[in-house]
Amino acid sequence: MATSSLTISFALLALCLMIDTSSAQLSPDFYSKSCPKVFEAVGSVIQSAVSKEKRMGASLLRLHFHDCFVNGCDGSILLDDTPSFTGEKTAGPNNNSVRGFNVIDDVKSKVEKVCPGVVSCADILAISALESVLALGGPSWKVKLGRRDSKSASLSAANSGVIPPPQSTLSNLINRFQAVGLSAKDMVALSGAHTIGQARCTVFRARVHTDTNIDASFAKSRQSNCPLTAGSGDNNLAPLDVKTPNNFDNSYYKDLINQQGLLRSDQQLHNGGSTDSLVEQYSKNPGSFHVDFAAAMINMGDIRPLTGSNGEIRKNCRKVNS
Repeated sequence: MATSSLTISFALLALCLMIDTSSAQLSPDFYSKSCPKVFEAVGSVIQSAVSKEKRMGASLLRLHFHDCFVNGCDGSILLDDTPSFTGEKTAGPNNNSVRGFNVIDDVKSKVEKVCPGVVSCADILAISALESVLALGGPSWKVKLGRRDSKSASLSAANSGVIPPPQSTLSNLINRFQAVGLSAKDMVALSGAHTIGQARCTVFRARVHTDTNIDASFAKSRQSNCPLTAGSGDNNLAPLDVKTPNNFDNSYYKDLINQQGLLRSDQQLHNGGSTDSLVEQYSKNPGSFHVDFAAAMINMGDIRPLTGSNGEIRKNCRKVNS
């Protein structure tokens, strides 16, 4: 009897270990021996790129986000189309929108010189996101590493709605984040990434011309750069944070309280719903925002990574190894 109980206990333990060991295998020290200078190599390229164009910091942070939400943090967003699959770059949330691929190429090239064949493109995205936030004055966090790269990408997965669109309701935002294991608190903190970067007229046109939960003078100033007629000024840009678009601070949350969220999905976070109090907390306490953002970035980096013998370490981030 004791033996059978022991057997069952071991079986249950094995099952628990099988359920999700992938994120547990990630570690901040993963490259401490195999590539100890990886952060130095990545950071030098990112700092140079962001100093040339502040917006690039936001773009690189967004690449990591859009990668992780589609089939996990596996570097799939970086893959160019091939005869055997259409990648994620032309999906609705990404087409004419995600950018920074050339910078990732430069980072990969630098890292390959330091330690060839060791660091995955998925991990390069994760480190680049950290270095981008740091370059714009934001918080630090211990990036967990050890991801491997996918051997394919999926246009249909990227188009399936897993990436919340800019017209999202609060419930849709909460549900989309919960679907990948992130809480409503994670969602509000990660949305604070919109304290940097810019958006195209196509994604905020409806908001500034038709919404009522918007500051009138703010709406008018944005309408001048984004006419109501579709096709007119579609690619004109506006900052997501009206006050300090190149500083990683808590101004985004102050904007929301003033009904100056550029995207409809942004303003949903402070619109009489369950997340109002968190927005108000972050608007008054930048330290609280920084702590929660850092924790949420670590949580996001844990979304379904490929580890162990799964995937590969790509030589070129744009294509699978031949």
